[in-house]
Amino acid sequence: MASSSHKGSNYYGAASYRSREGLSTRPVTNSDEIQLRIDPVHADLDDQIGGLYKQVRQLKNVATEIELEAKNQNEFINQLQMTLIKAQAGVKNNMRKLNKNIILSGANHVLHVVLFALFCVFLVYMWSKFSR
Repeated sequence: MASSSHKGSNYYGAASYRSREGLSTRPVTNSDEIQLRIDPVHADLDDQIGGLYKQVRQLKNVATEIELEAKNQNEFINQLQMTLIKAQAGVKNNMRKLNKNIILSGANHVLHVVLFALFCVFLVYMWSKFSR
């Protein structure tokens, strides 16, 4: 059932390897497998393997650099979070102090308004007393 769905489908992408020198595919009857025959006369596989080792080494170096950069970024983010927490605590304390001062100033302001009203009532009383 699976072999009938893949007939004529270039053996899972093996056609891309046919263009390389030294590699050729051989169809196997009633199978989904690919058999490769390597001709060492036409292809220098040692150079290809060495190139692959070099690429793997480069990728490992890149992965190490990425890991190092990720650690540095995480440390930086942690420092920023600590700074933000300290700043929030400072703002909270300052808001508490500011609210206290506003309440005290508001109480003083009400006291001044009441004293001014009493002074005005006293002036009106005195003016009405002397005007008779």
